[in-house]
Amino acid sequence: MSDDPIWYVAYGSNLFRERFHCYLAGGTPRGSTRHHTGCRDPRPPRAEQSITVPGGIYFAHTSLTWGGGMAFYDPDLPGRAAARAYLLTRRQFCDVLSQEMRRDAGADHDLSEALARGRQRLGPGRYETVLKVGERAGHPMLTFTSPHPASPNAPTAPYLTMLGNGLREAHSWPVARAASYLAARPGARGAWTPQSITALLGSAQERR
Repeated sequence: MSDDPIWYVAYGSNLFRERFHCYLAGGTPRGSTRHHTGCRDPRPPRAEQSITVPGGIYFAHTSLTWGGGMAFYDPDLPGRAAARAYLLTRRQFCDVLSQEMRRDAGADHDLSEALARGRQRLGPGRYETVLKVGERAGHPMLTFTSPHPASPNAPTAPYLTMLGNGLREAHSWPVARAASYLAARPGARGAWTPQSITALLGSAQERR
């Protein structure tokens, strides 16, 4: 299998660099109870960039780690989704994907369909559908999401805090902008207001 670089496009909690580091090197992120085994190659990304991609995120299902809805990407939603692209080796990408699928790292997934056609379903699970969302610097940009939209479910405060911190770190957004962005996502909309998320992120900033 070629180990050519792949951009992993993160749009959820892995926007936050400290959390994503646990997917690479192993460990338990702050605010989480789940231990990550890490990648066969634990080195940091070769590069990273703050980007947006066509579509949007929504919150659905129930997280075993955080409780409440998890973030999923839907390219058919209106607007653009804020994301962070990490340039990984192909094996690193496969190991991150395995961890998100709650499988053991070490499998070299066949990504040929995603690379050629833009979409590939590796299994029935929540993050087992791989999407190609573009190319950058000659390398493919891949992410993973649910195979089909699900009923919205409101996210918990700790999960929103993690996403908000990631948005602020990756895009240098002020608290108010990150809060408004998250409050407008399906699943959060109606359950959270920009003001309530602003309060969450403000409290988290004071504790750091």
